[in-house]
Amino acid sequence: MKRLLLAAAVPLLLTTVTQPAASAAATPTPCAAVAVPAPPGAKIESVQAAPQPSSCLLTVTLTHTGADHVKVAVALPDTGWNGRLQALGGSAYAAGNFDALPQAVKDGYAAVTTDAGVSLDGLDTSWALKDGHVDQTLLTNFATRSVHEEAVIGKAVTQRYYQRPISYSYWTGCSTGGRQGYSEAQKYPQDFDGILANAPAVDWTQFAVATLWPQVVMNSSHDFPSPCVLTAFRQAAVQACDARDGVTNGIVDRPDECGYDPRSLVGTKLVCDGHEVTVTAADAEVVRRIWAGPTDERGRRLWSGLPKGADFTWLAGTQPGPDGTLIAPGFPVAVKWVQSFLEKQAGFDTSKLTYAQFTALFHQSVREYDDVIGTSDPDLSAFRRAGGKLITFVGANDQLIPPGGTLSYRNRVERTMGGPQRVNDFYRLFLAPGVEHCFGGGGPEPTNALGALVGWVEHGKAPATLAAASADGRTRDLCPLPRVSRYTGGDPATASSYRCR
Repeated sequence: MKRLLLAAAVPLLLTTVTQPAASAAATPTPCAAVAVPAPPGAKIESVQAAPQPSSCLLTVTLTHTGADHVKVAVALPDTGWNGRLQALGGSAYAAGNFDALPQAVKDGYAAVTTDAGVSLDGLDTSWALKDGHVDQTLLTNFATRSVHEEAVIGKAVTQRYYQRPISYSYWTGCSTGGRQGYSEAQKYPQDFDGILANAPAVDWTQFAVATLWPQVVMNSSHDFPSPCVLTAFRQAAVQACDARDGVTNGIVDRPDECGYDPRSLVGTKLVCDGHEVTVTAADAEVVRRIWAGPTDERGRRLWSGLPKGADFTWLAGTQPGPDGTLIAPGFPVAVKWVQSFLEKQAGFDTSKLTYAQFTALFHQSVREYDDVIGTSDPDLSAFRRAGGKLITFVGANDQLIPPGGTLSYRNRVERTMGGPQRVNDFYRLFLAPGVEHCFGGGGPEPTNALGALVGWVEHGKAPATLAAASADGRTRDLCPLPRVSRYTGGDPATASSYRCR
Protein backbone atom coordinates (compact mmCIF):
# COMPACT_ATOMS: atom_id res chain seq x y z
CA MET A 1 0.00 0.00 0.00
CA LYS A 2 2.68 2.47 1.03
CA ARG A 3 4.65 1.85 -2.17
CA LEU A 4 1.54 2.38 -4.29
CA LEU A 5 0.58 5.61 -2.54
CA LEU A 6 4.08 7.03 -2.79
CA ALA A 7 4.66 5.82 -6.32
CA ALA A 8 1.57 7.73 -7.35
CA ALA A 9 3.49 10.92 -6.81
CA VAL A 10 6.31 10.00 -9.21
CA PRO A 11 5.33 11.72 -12.45
CA LEU A 12 7.01 9.21 -14.76
CA LEU A 13 4.33 9.70 -17.38
CA LEU A 14 3.98 13.39 -16.71
CA THR A 15 7.49 14.60 -17.47
CA THR A 16 8.73 14.37 -21.00
CA VAL A 17 11.36 16.06 -23.08
CA THR A 18 9.84 19.02 -24.88
CA GLN A 19 11.27 21.68 -27.13
CA PRO A 20 13.22 24.30 -25.17
CA ALA A 21 11.50 27.60 -24.57
CA ALA A 22 12.69 30.44 -26.77
CA SER A 23 16.02 32.02 -25.74
CA ALA A 24 16.48 29.45 -23.01
CA ALA A 25 20.23 28.98 -23.35
CA ALA A 26 21.92 29.53 -20.02
CA THR A 27 25.56 29.76 -19.07
CA PRO A 28 26.55 27.04 -16.60
CA THR A 29 26.88 28.45 -13.10
CA PRO A 30 29.11 27.14 -10.32
CA CYS A 31 27.03 25.20 -7.79
CA ALA A 32 26.80 27.65 -4.91
CA ALA A 33 24.14 29.02 -2.59
CA VAL A 34 22.30 32.17 -3.62
CA ALA A 35 20.53 34.77 -1.52
CA VAL A 36 16.84 33.88 -1.23
CA PRO A 37 14.17 36.40 -0.19
CA ALA A 38 11.79 35.03 2.43
CA PRO A 39 8.15 34.59 1.41
CA PRO A 40 5.74 36.77 3.42
CA GLY A 41 5.26 35.35 6.92
CA ALA A 42 8.34 33.14 6.70
CA LYS A 43 12.00 33.40 7.69
CA ILE A 44 14.86 31.79 5.79
CA GLU A 45 16.98 29.66 8.12
CA SER A 46 19.58 28.37 5.67
CA VAL A 47 20.46 27.85 2.01
CA GLN A 48 22.74 24.95 1.12
CA ALA A 49 24.18 23.92 -2.23
CA ALA A 50 25.22 20.38 -3.18
CA PRO A 51 26.53 19.33 -6.62
CA GLN A 52 24.60 16.44 -8.16
CA PRO A 53 25.16 14.50 -11.38
CA SER A 54 24.26 17.00 -14.13
CA SER A 55 22.72 19.50 -11.70
CA CYS A 56 23.07 21.66 -8.61
CA LEU A 57 20.73 21.02 -5.69
CA LEU A 58 19.90 24.04 -3.54
CA THR A 59 18.03 23.28 -0.32
CA VAL A 60 16.28 26.22 1.33
CA THR A 61 15.12 25.75 4.93
CA LEU A 62 12.52 28.19 6.25
CA THR A 63 10.28 28.58 9.26
CA HIS A 64 7.03 30.36 10.15
CA THR A 65 7.01 29.95 13.91
CA GLY A 66 10.53 28.87 14.80
CA ALA A 67 9.13 25.43 15.57
CA ASP A 68 8.43 24.30 12.01
CA HIS A 69 11.31 23.72 9.60
CA VAL A 70 10.32 23.43 5.95
CA LYS A 71 12.74 22.26 3.29
CA VAL A 72 12.35 23.40 -0.31
CA ALA A 73 14.69 21.66 -2.77
CA VAL A 74 15.49 23.25 -6.14
CA ALA A 75 17.38 21.18 -8.70
CA LEU A 76 19.08 23.23 -11.44
CA PRO A 77 20.50 21.67 -14.64
CA ASP A 78 24.20 22.28 -15.26
CA THR A 79 23.51 22.59 -18.99
CA GLY A 80 20.51 22.60 -21.30
CA TRP A 81 18.07 24.43 -19.04
CA ASN A 82 14.92 24.97 -21.10
CA GLY A 83 13.91 28.15 -19.29
CA ARG A 84 11.06 26.49 -17.45
CA LEU A 85 10.31 25.59 -13.82
CA GLN A 86 8.56 22.33 -12.91
CA ALA A 87 7.16 22.00 -9.40
CA LEU A 88 6.49 18.50 -8.09
CA GLY A 89 3.66 17.38 -5.80
CA GLY A 90 3.32 14.67 -3.19
CA SER A 91 1.11 11.72 -2.25
CA ALA A 92 -1.00 10.76 0.75
CA TYR A 93 0.46 12.76 3.68
CA ALA A 94 3.78 13.52 1.96
CA ALA A 95 3.84 17.04 0.50
CA GLY A 96 6.55 16.54 -2.11
CA ASN A 97 8.57 14.11 -4.17
CA PHE A 98 12.33 14.53 -3.93
CA ASP A 99 12.98 11.33 -5.90
CA ALA A 100 11.40 12.85 -9.02
CA LEU A 101 13.77 15.83 -9.20
CA PRO A 102 16.43 14.08 -11.36
CA GLN A 103 13.89 13.14 -14.06
CA ALA A 104 12.63 16.70 -14.32
CA VAL A 105 16.22 17.95 -14.59
CA LYS A 106 16.94 15.35 -17.27
CA ASP A 107 14.00 16.78 -19.22
CA GLY A 108 15.59 20.23 -19.08
CA TYR A 109 13.57 21.80 -16.28
CA ALA A 110 14.64 23.58 -13.15
CA ALA A 111 12.68 21.51 -10.63
CA VAL A 112 11.37 22.22 -7.15
CA THR A 113 9.60 20.32 -4.38
CA THR A 114 8.99 20.66 -0.63
CA ASP A 115 8.48 18.55 2.47
CA ALA A 116 6.15 21.19 4.06
CA GLY A 117 7.92 20.49 7.34
CA VAL A 118 6.12 17.15 7.71
CA SER A 119 7.19 13.54 7.21
CA LEU A 120 8.38 12.21 3.86
CA ASP A 121 6.55 8.98 4.70
CA GLY A 122 3.13 9.40 3.11
CA LEU A 123 1.42 7.29 5.77
CA ASP A 124 3.00 9.02 8.76
CA THR A 125 0.78 11.59 10.48
CA SER A 126 2.70 11.70 13.75
CA TRP A 127 3.35 15.38 12.99
CA ALA A 128 -0.36 16.19 13.14
CA LEU A 129 -0.83 16.23 16.92
CA LYS A 130 0.98 18.42 19.43
CA ASP A 131 -0.02 18.05 23.07
CA GLY A 132 -3.30 16.48 22.01
CA HIS A 133 -4.20 19.26 19.58
CA VAL A 134 -3.81 19.50 15.81
CA ASP A 135 -0.65 21.38 14.84
CA GLN A 136 -2.31 24.12 12.79
CA THR A 137 0.99 25.43 11.47
CA LEU A 138 2.00 22.10 9.96
CA LEU A 139 -1.52 21.42 8.69
CA THR A 140 -1.56 24.80 6.94
CA ASN A 141 1.86 24.05 5.49
CA PHE A 142 0.70 20.66 4.19
CA ALA A 143 -2.66 21.93 2.94
CA THR A 144 -1.71 25.00 0.91
CA ARG A 145 1.04 27.27 2.17
CA SER A 146 4.11 25.18 1.37
CA VAL A 147 3.06 24.56 -2.22
CA HIS A 148 2.72 28.32 -2.75
CA GLU A 149 6.10 28.90 -1.12
CA GLU A 150 7.55 26.13 -3.27
CA ALA A 151 6.52 28.17 -6.32
CA VAL A 152 7.81 31.45 -4.91
CA ILE A 153 11.17 30.04 -3.82
CA GLY A 154 11.58 27.92 -6.93
CA LYS A 155 11.21 30.99 -9.14
CA ALA A 156 13.48 33.17 -6.99
CA VAL A 157 16.27 30.60 -6.72
CA THR A 158 16.17 29.78 -10.42
CA GLN A 159 16.22 33.43 -11.44
CA ARG A 160 19.16 34.25 -9.17
CA TYR A 161 21.08 31.13 -10.12
CA TYR A 162 20.83 31.68 -13.88
CA GLN A 163 20.60 35.47 -13.56
CA ARG A 164 17.44 35.66 -15.62
CA PRO A 165 13.76 34.92 -14.93
CA ILE A 166 12.06 31.70 -15.91
CA SER A 167 9.99 31.70 -19.10
CA TYR A 168 7.13 29.49 -17.87
CA SER A 169 6.21 27.66 -14.65
CA TYR A 170 4.42 24.31 -14.44
CA TRP A 171 2.95 22.15 -11.71
CA THR A 172 2.88 18.35 -11.99
CA GLY A 173 1.30 16.02 -9.46
CA CYS A 174 -1.10 13.17 -8.90
CA SER A 175 -3.26 12.16 -5.92
CA THR A 176 -2.23 14.56 -3.14
CA GLY A 177 -0.13 16.20 -5.84
CA GLY A 178 -3.31 16.60 -7.87
CA ARG A 179 -5.08 18.19 -4.93
CA GLN A 180 -2.16 20.55 -4.44
CA GLY A 181 -2.43 21.62 -8.08
CA TYR A 182 -6.10 22.45 -7.62
CA SER A 183 -5.34 24.34 -4.40
CA GLU A 184 -2.92 26.49 -6.39
CA ALA A 185 -5.53 27.23 -9.07
CA GLN A 186 -8.03 28.12 -6.36
CA LYS A 187 -5.89 30.11 -3.91
CA TYR A 188 -2.75 31.24 -5.76
CA PRO A 189 -3.85 31.48 -9.40
CA GLN A 190 -0.76 33.34 -10.59
CA ASP A 191 1.82 30.85 -9.32
CA PHE A 192 1.79 28.59 -12.39
CA ASP A 193 1.17 29.09 -16.09
CA GLY A 194 0.14 25.46 -16.43
CA ILE A 195 -1.08 22.87 -13.92
CA LEU A 196 -1.10 19.12 -14.56
CA ALA A 197 -3.10 17.71 -11.64
CA ASN A 198 -4.18 14.09 -12.02
CA ALA A 199 -6.44 11.86 -9.89
CA PRO A 200 -6.79 14.82 -7.52
CA ALA A 201 -7.93 14.38 -3.93
CA VAL A 202 -10.23 17.40 -4.23
CA ASP A 203 -12.93 17.85 -1.60
CA TRP A 204 -10.33 16.36 0.74
CA THR A 205 -12.42 16.72 3.88
CA GLN A 206 -15.12 14.54 2.34
CA PHE A 207 -12.89 12.07 0.49
CA ALA A 208 -10.71 11.44 3.55
CA VAL A 209 -13.71 10.18 5.55
CA ALA A 210 -15.80 8.72 2.71
CA THR A 211 -13.14 6.18 1.78
CA LEU A 212 -13.51 4.60 5.22
CA TRP A 213 -17.03 3.53 4.21
CA PRO A 214 -16.16 -0.07 3.18
CA GLN A 215 -14.69 -0.76 6.62
CA VAL A 216 -17.82 0.63 8.31
CA VAL A 217 -20.09 -1.44 6.05
CA MET A 218 -18.28 -4.71 6.77
CA ASN A 219 -18.02 -4.16 10.50
CA SER A 220 -21.64 -3.10 10.78
CA SER A 221 -22.87 -6.12 8.81
CA HIS A 222 -20.38 -8.51 10.45
CA ASP A 223 -19.61 -9.88 6.99
CA PHE A 224 -16.10 -9.83 5.55
CA PRO A 225 -15.92 -11.24 2.01
CA SER A 226 -12.54 -12.80 1.29
CA PRO A 227 -10.25 -11.31 -1.38
CA CYS A 228 -11.22 -14.27 -3.58
CA VAL A 229 -14.94 -13.49 -3.26
CA LEU A 230 -14.39 -9.77 -3.86
CA THR A 231 -12.39 -10.58 -6.99
CA ALA A 232 -15.29 -12.71 -8.23
CA PHE A 233 -17.66 -9.74 -7.89
CA ARG A 234 -15.21 -7.52 -9.73
CA GLN A 235 -14.80 -9.99 -12.57
CA ALA A 236 -18.55 -10.50 -12.84
CA ALA A 237 -19.12 -6.74 -13.16
CA VAL A 238 -16.49 -6.46 -15.89
CA GLN A 239 -17.99 -9.40 -17.78
CA ALA A 240 -21.48 -7.90 -17.54
CA CYS A 241 -20.57 -4.37 -18.64
CA ASP A 242 -17.43 -4.72 -20.75
CA ALA A 243 -19.21 -4.85 -24.11
CA ARG A 244 -21.45 -1.83 -23.46
CA ASP A 245 -18.98 0.40 -25.33
CA GLY A 246 -19.04 -1.81 -28.43
CA VAL A 247 -15.81 -3.72 -27.84
CA THR A 248 -14.88 -6.53 -25.46
CA ASN A 249 -11.45 -5.66 -24.08
CA GLY A 250 -11.64 -6.30 -20.34
CA ILE A 251 -12.42 -2.62 -19.64
CA VAL A 252 -15.60 -1.02 -18.36
CA ASP A 253 -15.46 2.40 -20.02
CA ARG A 254 -18.03 4.05 -17.75
CA PRO A 255 -18.35 2.16 -14.46
CA ASP A 256 -20.95 4.70 -13.32
CA GLU A 257 -23.24 3.45 -16.11
CA CYS A 258 -22.73 -0.25 -15.31
CA GLY A 259 -25.98 -1.69 -13.99
CA TYR A 260 -24.61 -5.03 -12.82
CA ASP A 261 -26.44 -6.25 -9.69
CA PRO A 262 -24.14 -8.13 -7.29
CA ARG A 263 -27.10 -10.18 -6.05
CA SER A 264 -26.88 -12.17 -9.28
CA LEU A 265 -23.75 -13.84 -7.91
CA VAL A 266 -25.48 -15.15 -4.76
CA GLY A 267 -25.24 -18.94 -4.56
CA THR A 268 -22.24 -19.15 -6.88
CA LYS A 269 -19.65 -21.65 -5.70
CA LEU A 270 -16.01 -20.56 -5.83
CA VAL A 271 -12.74 -22.28 -5.09
CA CYS A 272 -10.72 -20.02 -2.79
CA ASP A 273 -7.35 -21.18 -1.48
CA GLY A 274 -8.27 -24.77 -2.26
CA HIS A 275 -11.63 -24.62 -0.46
CA GLU A 276 -15.11 -24.34 -1.95
CA VAL A 277 -17.08 -21.34 -0.74
CA THR A 278 -20.54 -20.10 -1.65
CA VAL A 279 -21.28 -16.43 -2.27
CA THR A 280 -23.92 -15.27 0.23
CA ALA A 281 -26.62 -12.61 0.15
CA ALA A 282 -24.70 -10.80 2.90
CA ASP A 283 -21.61 -10.71 0.66
CA ALA A 284 -23.66 -9.22 -2.18
CA GLU A 285 -25.15 -6.57 0.10
CA VAL A 286 -21.69 -5.53 1.31
CA VAL A 287 -20.50 -5.17 -2.28
CA ARG A 288 -23.66 -3.30 -3.30
CA ARG A 289 -23.10 -0.75 -0.54
CA ILE A 290 -19.41 -0.34 -1.39
CA TRP A 291 -20.22 0.29 -5.05
CA ALA A 292 -23.10 2.63 -4.21
CA GLY A 293 -20.93 4.74 -1.91
CA PRO A 294 -21.51 6.21 1.53
CA THR A 295 -24.86 7.58 2.62
CA ASP A 296 -26.10 9.21 5.78
CA GLU A 297 -28.62 7.57 8.08
CA ARG A 298 -31.48 8.81 5.92
CA GLY A 299 -30.00 7.25 2.82
CA ARG A 300 -28.79 10.52 1.31
CA ARG A 301 -25.64 10.08 -0.78
CA LEU A 302 -22.49 11.54 0.71
CA TRP A 303 -19.85 10.48 -1.81
CA SER A 304 -19.27 8.25 -4.81
CA GLY A 305 -18.48 4.59 -4.37
CA LEU A 306 -15.74 2.34 -5.65
CA PRO A 307 -16.08 2.00 -9.45
CA LYS A 308 -17.50 -1.29 -10.69
CA GLY A 309 -14.52 -3.10 -12.13
CA ALA A 310 -11.95 -1.48 -9.82
CA ASP A 311 -9.74 -3.47 -7.45
CA PHE A 312 -11.27 -3.83 -3.97
CA THR A 313 -7.95 -4.34 -2.19
CA TRP A 314 -7.01 -0.81 -1.18
CA LEU A 315 -10.34 0.58 0.02
CA ALA A 316 -12.24 -2.60 0.82
CA GLY A 317 -9.72 -5.40 1.18
CA THR A 318 -9.95 -7.96 3.95
CA GLN A 319 -7.16 -9.89 5.64
CA PRO A 320 -6.75 -12.38 8.48
CA GLY A 321 -6.84 -10.86 11.95
CA PRO A 322 -4.88 -12.02 15.00
CA ASP A 323 -7.19 -15.02 15.49
CA GLY A 324 -7.26 -15.92 11.79
CA THR A 325 -10.74 -14.60 11.03
CA LEU A 326 -11.08 -11.96 8.35
CA ILE A 327 -11.07 -8.28 9.24
CA ALA A 328 -11.30 -5.04 7.24
CA PRO A 329 -8.32 -2.83 8.19
CA GLY A 330 -9.67 0.22 6.32
CA PHE A 331 -8.02 2.58 3.85
CA PRO A 332 -4.89 3.93 5.64
CA VAL A 333 -5.32 7.52 4.40
CA ALA A 334 -8.86 7.63 5.79
CA VAL A 335 -7.93 5.83 9.02
CA LYS A 336 -5.11 8.33 9.66
CA TRP A 337 -7.37 11.32 8.95
CA VAL A 338 -9.98 10.15 11.44
CA GLN A 339 -7.42 9.23 14.08
CA SER A 340 -5.18 12.29 13.88
CA PHE A 341 -7.40 15.14 12.76
CA LEU A 342 -10.94 14.27 13.86
CA GLU A 343 -10.68 12.08 16.97
CA LYS A 344 -7.19 13.46 17.77
CA GLN A 345 -6.16 10.07 19.15
CA ALA A 346 -3.41 8.26 17.27
CA GLY A 347 -4.66 4.91 18.51
CA PHE A 348 -8.36 5.42 17.84
CA ASP A 349 -9.99 2.21 16.55
CA THR A 350 -12.00 3.03 13.41
CA SER A 351 -13.31 -0.54 13.22
CA LYS A 352 -15.76 0.29 16.02
CA LEU A 353 -17.52 3.08 14.11
CA THR A 354 -21.27 2.82 13.62
CA TYR A 355 -23.10 4.31 10.66
CA ALA A 356 -24.24 7.21 12.83
CA GLN A 357 -20.70 7.91 14.02
CA PHE A 358 -19.39 7.71 10.46
CA THR A 359 -21.93 10.29 9.30
CA ALA A 360 -21.07 12.57 12.22
CA LEU A 361 -17.35 12.34 11.41
CA PHE A 362 -18.05 13.12 7.74
CA HIS A 363 -19.84 16.34 8.66
CA GLN A 364 -17.29 17.20 11.37
CA SER A 365 -14.48 16.90 8.84
CA VAL A 366 -16.12 19.37 6.47
CA ARG A 367 -17.08 21.74 9.27
CA GLU A 368 -13.64 21.87 10.91
CA TYR A 369 -11.29 21.67 7.96
CA ASP A 370 -12.93 22.64 4.69
CA ASP A 371 -11.56 26.18 4.85
CA VAL A 372 -8.07 24.79 5.49
CA ILE A 373 -7.71 21.79 3.18
CA GLY A 374 -11.08 21.24 1.50
CA THR A 375 -9.78 22.20 -1.97
CA SER A 376 -13.39 22.49 -3.05
CA ASP A 377 -13.84 26.05 -4.37
CA PRO A 378 -15.41 25.81 -7.86
CA ASP A 379 -14.70 29.44 -8.75
CA LEU A 380 -11.56 29.35 -10.89
CA SER A 381 -12.20 32.70 -12.53
CA ALA A 382 -8.99 34.27 -11.13
CA PHE A 383 -6.95 31.40 -12.57
CA ARG A 384 -8.66 31.87 -15.93
CA ARG A 385 -8.04 35.63 -15.86
CA ALA A 386 -4.36 34.97 -15.11
CA GLY A 387 -4.16 32.95 -18.33
CA GLY A 388 -3.57 29.65 -16.53
CA LYS A 389 -4.28 26.28 -18.12
CA LEU A 390 -5.27 23.14 -16.20
CA ILE A 391 -5.21 19.55 -17.43
CA THR A 392 -6.41 16.57 -15.40
CA PHE A 393 -6.84 12.93 -16.22
CA VAL A 394 -8.55 10.44 -13.91
CA GLY A 395 -8.59 6.68 -14.22
CA ALA A 396 -12.09 5.27 -14.54
CA ASN A 397 -10.88 2.34 -12.40
CA ASP A 398 -9.23 4.48 -9.71
CA GLN A 399 -9.19 2.24 -6.65
CA LEU A 400 -7.89 4.83 -4.17
CA ILE A 401 -9.73 8.04 -5.06
CA PRO A 402 -13.04 7.15 -6.71
CA PRO A 403 -13.29 9.32 -9.85
CA GLY A 404 -16.79 10.46 -8.95
CA GLY A 405 -15.29 13.10 -6.65
CA THR A 406 -13.38 14.80 -9.46
CA LEU A 407 -16.34 14.51 -11.83
CA SER A 408 -18.59 16.14 -9.23
CA TYR A 409 -16.12 18.98 -8.70
CA ARG A 410 -15.87 19.57 -12.44
CA ASN A 411 -19.68 19.77 -12.66
CA ARG A 412 -19.68 22.43 -9.94
CA VAL A 413 -17.05 24.41 -11.84
CA GLU A 414 -19.22 24.25 -14.97
CA ARG A 415 -22.28 25.47 -13.08
CA THR A 416 -20.25 28.30 -11.55
CA MET A 417 -18.41 29.37 -14.69
CA GLY A 418 -20.84 29.11 -17.58
CA GLY A 419 -20.92 25.51 -18.79
CA PRO A 420 -18.51 22.93 -20.21
CA GLN A 421 -17.44 24.80 -23.33
CA ARG A 422 -16.40 27.95 -21.47
CA VAL A 423 -14.60 25.89 -18.83
CA ASN A 424 -12.79 23.89 -21.51
CA ASP A 425 -11.21 27.14 -22.67
CA PHE A 426 -8.79 26.81 -19.73
CA TYR A 427 -9.54 23.53 -17.86
CA ARG A 428 -9.82 20.13 -19.53
CA LEU A 429 -10.65 16.88 -17.74
CA PHE A 430 -9.93 13.54 -19.42
CA LEU A 431 -11.35 10.17 -18.33
CA ALA A 432 -8.99 7.22 -18.84
CA PRO A 433 -10.97 3.95 -19.16
CA GLY A 434 -9.38 0.99 -17.42
CA VAL A 435 -6.70 3.07 -15.68
CA GLU A 436 -6.27 2.82 -11.91
CA HIS A 437 -4.91 5.44 -9.51
CA CYS A 438 -2.47 7.64 -11.46
CA PHE A 439 -1.32 4.67 -13.56
CA GLY A 440 -1.75 0.92 -14.03
CA GLY A 441 -4.82 -1.22 -14.47
CA GLY A 442 -4.36 -2.18 -18.09
CA GLY A 443 -6.05 0.78 -19.77
CA PRO A 444 -4.13 3.23 -21.98
CA GLU A 445 -2.46 5.97 -19.90
CA PRO A 446 -1.50 9.43 -21.20
CA THR A 447 2.00 9.36 -22.67
CA ASN A 448 2.79 13.06 -22.90
CA ALA A 449 0.35 15.02 -20.79
CA LEU A 450 2.95 17.60 -19.77
CA GLY A 451 3.88 18.12 -23.41
CA ALA A 452 0.21 18.76 -24.21
CA LEU A 453 0.06 21.29 -21.38
CA VAL A 454 3.21 23.05 -22.61
CA GLY A 455 1.76 23.28 -26.10
CA TRP A 456 -1.44 24.79 -24.72
CA VAL A 457 0.31 27.32 -22.49
CA GLU A 458 3.06 28.40 -24.85
CA HIS A 459 1.47 28.01 -28.27
CA GLY A 460 -2.26 28.25 -27.59
CA LYS A 461 -2.84 24.71 -28.85
CA ALA A 462 -5.65 23.36 -26.68
CA PRO A 463 -5.46 19.54 -26.56
CA ALA A 464 -8.35 18.03 -28.52
CA THR A 465 -7.20 14.64 -27.17
CA LEU A 466 -4.48 13.16 -25.00
CA ALA A 467 -2.51 10.37 -26.65
CA ALA A 468 -2.48 7.29 -24.41
CA ALA A 469 -0.94 3.82 -24.48
CA SER A 470 -0.99 0.74 -22.26
CA ALA A 471 1.94 -1.41 -21.24
CA ASP A 472 0.99 -4.08 -23.80
CA GLY A 473 1.06 -1.59 -26.68
CA ARG A 474 -2.63 -0.73 -27.06
CA THR A 475 -3.25 2.92 -27.94
CA ARG A 476 -6.27 5.16 -27.50
CA ASP A 477 -6.79 8.90 -27.54
CA LEU A 478 -8.54 10.26 -24.45
CA CYS A 479 -11.18 12.94 -24.87
CA PRO A 480 -11.91 16.04 -22.79
CA LEU A 481 -15.27 15.88 -21.05
CA PRO A 482 -18.13 16.17 -21.85
CA ARG A 483 -16.91 14.17 -24.88
CA VAL A 484 -15.79 10.60 -24.30
CA SER A 485 -13.84 8.11 -26.38
CA ARG A 486 -16.03 5.65 -28.25
CA TYR A 487 -15.10 2.58 -30.31
CA THR A 488 -16.07 3.02 -33.98
CA GLY A 489 -14.80 -0.25 -35.49
CA GLY A 490 -11.54 -1.82 -36.52
CA ASP A 491 -8.67 -3.02 -34.38
CA PRO A 492 -9.66 -2.23 -30.76
CA ALA A 493 -5.97 -2.04 -29.85
CA THR A 494 -5.28 1.04 -31.99
CA ALA A 495 -6.26 4.66 -31.40
CA SER A 496 -7.65 5.08 -34.92
CA SER A 497 -10.55 2.80 -33.97
CA TYR A 498 -11.91 5.35 -31.45
CA ARG A 499 -13.51 8.77 -31.79
CA CYS A 500 -14.53 11.50 -29.36
CA ARG A 501 -18.31 11.73 -29.09
